Amino acid sequence: MTYQALQIEKDDAGYRCTLKTLDDSALPEGDVTVQVDFSTINYKDGLAITGKSPVVRKFPLTPGIDLSGTVTESQHGLFKAGDRVVLNGWGVGESHSGGLAQKARLKGDWLVHLPAAFTPRQAMAIGTAGYTAMLCVMALEKHGVTPANGDILVTGAGGGVGSVAIALLAKLGYRVVASTGRLQEADYLRQLGAADVMDRAELSAPGKPLAKERWAGVVDTVGSHTLANACASTKYGGVVTACGLAQGMDFPSSVAPFILRGVTLAGIDSVMAPRAVREAAWARLAQDLDTAQLERMTREVGLADAIGLGVEILAGQVRGRVVVNVNA
Repeated sequence: MTYQALQIEKDDAGYRCTLKTLDDSALPEGDVTVQVDFSTINYKDGLAITGKSPVVRKFPLTPGIDLSGTVTESQHGLFKAGDRVVLNGWGVGESHSGGLAQKARLKGDWLVHLPAAFTPRQAMAIGTAGYTAMLCVMALEKHGVTPANGDILVTGAGGGVGSVAIALLAKLGYRVVASTGRLQEADYLRQLGAADVMDRAELSAPGKPLAKERWAGVVDTVGSHTLANACASTKYGGVVTACGLAQGMDFPSSVAPFILRGVTLAGIDSVMAPRAVREAAWARLAQDLDTAQLERMTREVGLADAIGLGVEILAGQVRGRVVVNVNA
């Protein structure tokens, strides 16, 4: 038995990602085998495919931190053959072969059942990006941020996390300001629900420890100076959720927003979140995400096309979400 998969190799010939036909013996250890229907391309997948950052920890390895599909074999108590499942994170696509393949073998503890509200394709249109966006929204709510408190800033708005965050927040009644480096996408962002669109240049340069209060809450996918400036301009008692590092891992800020304005900086981890948190986030996505908006931000490609998209997503050239049909 064989299957198609992307495979990353690193040896004397260099670092490369290619489409290969693999034997089932190449599947890693695990107690659940999944026939994969769809995967997707996230920023971390771009890093893995291109080798721009050492996220891949063993070779050879199939990238893809997300997948949706159907269980074909299971030795795990929560899953049986025929179950539709979703996987996000857990080091899959980094240290364990992942979803950019027609088959995957995984630990059942990493899986959740696919909510009945979504098809496998829609689940990957959401992917880690959309699931992370939901975790950000839930964190804002947990800390008491309501639509009445004022504007919510979403940085990196044209990307996957940003696009889903805008759609979710707008549907929940928040007034959203989208920050992007691609102002030509302003109409797209407004269609998703953004009330205003601003140039990321207003936030991406070094700034002051405190700035004019503007935001009741922030969903930041960018990090570095953008995150620092977002914190500096958050209102008293506001909440900043940090989930990305597209601009950098550094945080050139001061304690001023936190001790003078009571701002909360909430870190959002989607990779190792426990099952209960994942299930809650997926349940909320089923309740609060408009699938018509999801379709608006999504395009579909075949497995071979995913290699080139790894380069594009790191260059900021991918809008919204990309679904990878691994059987096309």
